[in-house]
Amino acid sequence: MGCTACGVKVEGPFRDSLLARLSDDDERFLLDYLLSGFSIKALEESGDMGYAAIRSRLDKLIANTQSLIQSEDRKRAILDKLRTGEITVAEAKKRLEKLT
Repeated sequence: MGCTACGVKVEGPFRDSLLARLSDDDERFLLDYLLSGFSIKALEESGDMGYAAIRSRLDKLIANTQSLIQSEDRKRAILDKLRTGEITVAEAKKRLEKLT
């Protein structure tokens, strides 16, 4: 784990969750949506956003999550190729850096 602001890194056996990689805004929206019982109507009634804004925000959250999943799949494919010897460590590093 690492802080992008100060560069401090911590290593260890951490469980990495895809949801933990969401932006702060996406995470907050997902939590609000969850607490509303996954009801757009209930979320609309409890907040400042109307249906169209909530729907748009939900679509953005879905797209961002799909992008994270695709990125993880690409990383896994690169690491699998490294594990099987299809590519070198240098090539894997180069490919992984392109994903970032």
